[in-house]
Amino acid sequence: MDRNRKVAAALLLAGALGAGSIAAQEKSSALQEIEKYRAALGDDNPAELWEARGEGIWKEKRGPKNASLEKCDLGLGPGVVKGAYTVLPKYFEDSGKVEDLESRLVTCMENLQGLAPAEAKKDPFGGPGKKVPMDALVAYIVSQSRGMKMNVAATNPKEIEAYELGRRIFFYHGGPHDFACETCHGADGKRIRLQDLPNLTKTSDVQHTYSTWPAYRVSEGEVRTMQWRLKDCFRQQRFPELEYVSPASVALTMFLAKSANGVVLNAPAVKR
Repeated sequence: MDRNRKVAAALLLAGALGAGSIAAQEKSSALQEIEKYRAALGDDNPAELWEARGEGIWKEKRGPKNASLEKCDLGLGPGVVKGAYTVLPKYFEDSGKVEDLESRLVTCMENLQGLAPAEAKKDPFGGPGKKVPMDALVAYIVSQSRGMKMNVAATNPKEIEAYELGRRIFFYHGGPHDFACETCHGADGKRIRLQDLPNLTKTSDVQHTYSTWPAYRVSEGEVRTMQWRLKDCFRQQRFPELEYVSPASVALTMFLAKSANGVVLNAPAVKR
């Protein structure tokens, strides 16, 4: 009887190990196929369509003042686009706020084009059959820094304050499931279904992740911005909705961006 039990236990263990091995192989195979797909699209990134449209919107005269955004100061001086994304978020004296790319564009739409705040922030995210200016503007401006290194200073007191607030938000647990950003992104080897979850407390992971957003999402056929990414993470945590270009969203972006300093930007990238 003892011998039979030992044999049965051995068979069960072998089966479990075999199933685990098969699951691991299937995961590895699926991830490899996803990477092959990304590589295949690498030279023909659909985000280029958004980039081209964004350049046109940047130069287009809009709003009550019938003005373009070409005099918008994105951090390197009025009208300077090349390299601007690498220094954002940062503090701007004219607004008295720390701003990321999207909140800065909202400020410029208000000041240069005369749009009301609600109008400037209206419909920030595109979707099937709906193309919005912001997605395209972000894609264009970020693309002008591709190949350059992230270099967020965070030396101004307001910038330091924003970084610290972002760090606290990242580690804050709350909501119905007691989740935090670090619940999914605070350790190695985590994933949701076939999606590996980067460990954003590790320099190499946060650099790779931040440097590839915004991104063209193959599953949605849309370019998605960093503000969208954070908003969707809050949704998945079952937190209250993250207000678009709110101080909290900018602070969390500051925490991630500064943590990614030194990496070469490769965005807009392609993601599944």
